Amino acid sequence: MTKAELIDAVATSAGVSKTDAERTLGAFFDHVVKTTKSKSGDKVSWPGFGSFSTTKRAARTGRNPQTGAPVKIAASTAMRFTPSATLKTALNPKRKK
Repeated sequence: MTKAELIDAVATSAGVSKTDAERTLGAFFDHVVKTTKSKSGDKVSWPGFGSFSTTKRAARTGRNPQTGAPVKIAASTAMRFTPSATLKTALNPKRKK
């Protein structure tokens, strides 16, 4: 689904204009980034859907696949999404518990 398709779907579902839907989705994603980027690394949770958080990746040595030469990979911070049990159940209805 593209950004335009998502905005159109949200606008239709919520009964609002595409402009309002885009502004709302943009504000949500901006808030998720701002909150998880903070020094305390807060988590943003939506009950029944999941949570967004960050994780630290340590610096490491990788390999160039073409030459096999060692390559230094810098430390970084990555975004993590953890789905809720409700979402997992909705996605896998036939799965036994």
